[in-house]
Amino acid sequence: MNMPMPRGNGNGMGNGNSMGMGNGMGNGMGMGLQRDPPGLLKQQNWMQPGNSGNVGNAANGARAANAANRGDTDETGEGASLQQSRARTVKNLLRVYRDVIEADPRGEPVLRRQLLAWSPQPAVLEAARAEGFSVLGKRVLGGLGETLVTLGVPERYSTEEARARLQALDPGGSHDFNHLYISSGQSGKPSATGQRAARPAAAGPVRIGLVDGGVDSTHQAFQKAAIRRWGCNGRVVPSAHGTAVASLLIGNADRFHGVSPGARLYAADAYCGSETGGAVDQIIEALAWLAREQVPVVNVSLVGPPNQMLERAVQAMLKRGHLLIAAVGNDGPAAPPLYPASYPGVIGVSGADAQRRILPEAARGPQVMFAAPGSQMLAAAVGPQPYGVVRGTSFAAPIVAAMLAQSMRKPDLAAGRSAVAKLAARAQRMSSGERSPEAGYGLVGEAFRIAPDARP
Repeated sequence: MNMPMPRGNGNGMGNGNSMGMGNGMGNGMGMGLQRDPPGLLKQQNWMQPGNSGNVGNAANGARAANAANRGDTDETGEGASLQQSRARTVKNLLRVYRDVIEADPRGEPVLRRQLLAWSPQPAVLEAARAEGFSVLGKRVLGGLGETLVTLGVPERYSTEEARARLQALDPGGSHDFNHLYISSGQSGKPSATGQRAARPAAAGPVRIGLVDGGVDSTHQAFQKAAIRRWGCNGRVVPSAHGTAVASLLIGNADRFHGVSPGARLYAADAYCGSETGGAVDQIIEALAWLAREQVPVVNVSLVGPPNQMLERAVQAMLKRGHLLIAAVGNDGPAAPPLYPASYPGVIGVSGADAQRRILPEAARGPQVMFAAPGSQMLAAAVGPQPYGVVRGTSFAAPIVAAMLAQSMRKPDLAAGRSAVAKLAARAQRMSSGERSPEAGYGLVGEAFRIAPDARP
């Protein structure tokens, strides 16, 4: 079998959009990897008319229609609601928080009148100040060897105009909006049923990184857990989403186990309780912390638009041998690709239900590397009931991340190749080919699903 690693054939991002993507990622993780199997289409510029950004969308739409005709509520109920969830959230953010959030040219939410610059030269900053830009912040990304600068936009420019002006001042530089990213799933439907123990992987000196909302370490699933935190100036701000994802990674209670109980979790809170989502500058700083701590495998269950700063941070981590696992999102099979899962080198994960069918709301395309349980299962909840039913690709990604983490003790390119190859060899194929746009190399981690109606 060809080496099963993420996409990228040396032709950049393949989407050539106005956000300045397409600066070349080599061949995935920079490890001399095999190309995708024949017939797996590369991403297109989904801003151009007629390009969907994904493959197999007509067939996927037909499957959804057939599911609706046969009354499959799992396909048409929660899935349909979740598929519209991000669009509703973005629309609400732009309406409610218009004083701090605005839309970029694509309609994606960004922090109002802010731009980011990647390791700009001092002369560039001086020219920007002379133009009326203000330096709002400067983050030294120690783990990545770079600097991220936040700039305030001059009054005479719109944010979009200011971005164009900044690019003119620094043609060779990387500049972008301060995009906001949101979670990729819904969590917390209460469940009072018993839980059976999953078959946990062997415990050991495993370390896993998480970029998400805060984790409620007082939950019973984490009573035996070792958790290191980053963000929020030392405050602990638990979130339902972050707590659920963390439990699937390392949870360890009498009747509930994540994939890797006993692993040490490095939990970076990119939200800090904010209702506006995680700003990309916070996400990047979180990744830099995980790189500095030499955490080999990182789970990111956040989704959003392409962003040059995020792409740069992803590139830097992949070159250092980290594995990045990300949810592909729940915007539907015909939706544009979401990031960071769609960057070459990132391991994108889709979700499957208890009948081993890909969730109808899950994204399709070359960004999908694996599928894992993503609905009809339990995870830790915040509230009176300790566990809740979860759904979405957010909750499939940590299963893959924890499985891969078993084979890595430090960032290492060769170990990463080997871990992904071994997991692909174990995957249950869900199509006739070696790889499909729905499930990638196939379904993994079914043994770790804890069903809502399970009994001890």
